[in-house]
Amino acid sequence: MTAMRPGFLFPRRSATTAWPVCRLCPGLALELGSVRTRAWELGRGIIFDTPTVTFPGIGGSAPIQRGNIVDVGGVAHMLERLLARRVLRSGRPLIVLTTPVLGGIAYRKAARTALEVLQPRTVLTLPSATAVALGSGKDMNRPLLIVDVGAHLTEVFLLTDGAVVDAHSLVLGTEDLNKTTTYRDVTEAVTATVTAMLRADRTAQTLDALHNGVFLAGGGALRPEFAHRLTDELRVPVRPVPAPHQAALRGAAKILESAHRHPSVTALADHLPTTS
Repeated sequence: MTAMRPGFLFPRRSATTAWPVCRLCPGLALELGSVRTRAWELGRGIIFDTPTVTFPGIGGSAPIQRGNIVDVGGVAHMLERLLARRVLRSGRPLIVLTTPVLGGIAYRKAARTALEVLQPRTVLTLPSATAVALGSGKDMNRPLLIVDVGAHLTEVFLLTDGAVVDAHSLVLGTEDLNKTTTYRDVTEAVTATVTAMLRADRTAQTLDALHNGVFLAGGGALRPEFAHRLTDELRVPVRPVPAPHQAALRGAAKILESAHRHPSVTALADHLPTTS
């Protein structure tokens, strides 16, 4: 399990630095998951939700595993296959990419290298926790505790004022469920993580977030067993967000739509200008 200590704030833009203006270029929101890759196109909405493989069929490999990009070239090949022809005929795109909070610089660098196949004008990266909160329409002015149950990772986030202040990652997900790994194993690990967050937090933020209830996201949130078991174990309401498997993508889409109109919203993303 990896964790980010309370007090960490996701980097924000300087108020004196202008955001890129590209009102006519195409726009894409992307979520690169270990099992599913999703894309949202400006003016069209969700254009695909497809397996994360270099190419379909026998011989296709998984370039992203447990939230890590293990094959940059494979991700680039996948993006070229899925998007290059569609995007480049309209010009160089503005891309908003969701990223694991604990992926750090290494993940963003690998993702940016893979995205070069799309010749982006600008890349904005958005922490998945913030993307889920935005995509679910949650009140960003109060503490939020989000559990994101993915295929290979389960992540627990605490957000305050839209910033991620604590994050933990469990190497367990829905793809691990079998005779030896059960729903109970996952929910007990989440409960232990939340308990540790409460003990380590010298403020009242984690406790306040718990009083507001826990929000469940990711593909695992489509399985009612998780919400039921976590409600029993945490003894607080645990509620799936709307369309939980696509919540992060919707949040990235909101950032994309607002990129040039609402700096207060786009300040939640990290600006990675590309070379011309």
